Amino acid sequence: MNEASRAYPVTLRGELTIPPNRGLWLVKWILAIPHWFVLIFLTIAFIVASIIAFFAILFTAKYPKGLFDYNVGVLRWWWRVGFYSYSANGTDKYPPFSLQPDPNYPADLDIPYPEKLSRGLIWVKWWLLAIPHYIVTGIFGGWSKNIGLIFALVIIAAVKLLFTGKYDKDIFKLVIGMNRWSFRVSAYAGLMRDEYPPFRLWDE
Repeated sequence: MNEASRAYPVTLRGELTIPPNRGLWLVKWILAIPHWFVLIFLTIAFIVASIIAFFAILFTAKYPKGLFDYNVGVLRWWWRVGFYSYSANGTDKYPPFSLQPDPNYPADLDIPYPEKLSRGLIWVKWWLLAIPHYIVTGIFGGWSKNIGLIFALVIIAAVKLLFTGKYDKDIFKLVIGMNRWSFRVSAYAGLMRDEYPPFRLWDE
């Protein structure tokens, strides 16, 4: 099962492993700790790179290609770890420690490089224009350490998997859609694209 969308310039791929292990999800929070530790530092660098990109776009209307590729890689890494763990629980294959695309891993993310970006939008798109999306994705991911809708649905699917050996495909499609929405907003707020994210889970 493959959920991917290419209409908006953020491609999120997630291929459900069939059948996933019934009980491995119970310990994935431990297994993913090395990734989360690395991602703390990668995310700090992501923020710094975004600030540098802000000024680069302001003066040149371009996002420095090296910084762009790095930030895409960080988002890609977050998505792979989330897909493995509690943003989807879609695979038991351990995520690679890499920023690079990997067609052999069942989850990936790609954002095409924009040749030119608006100098004016950088002042408002990461906060003012993105506020409606922040409200929606806050519900998806959870506010102030509360359990978000994505996590709740994944746990429901995981409990069902534990007892039946089957992953509910409707829940899978829904959580992939919510993640897709969230990563589109991350790319937009991270100044990586000027196209406003659509208010929908998928483009089909």
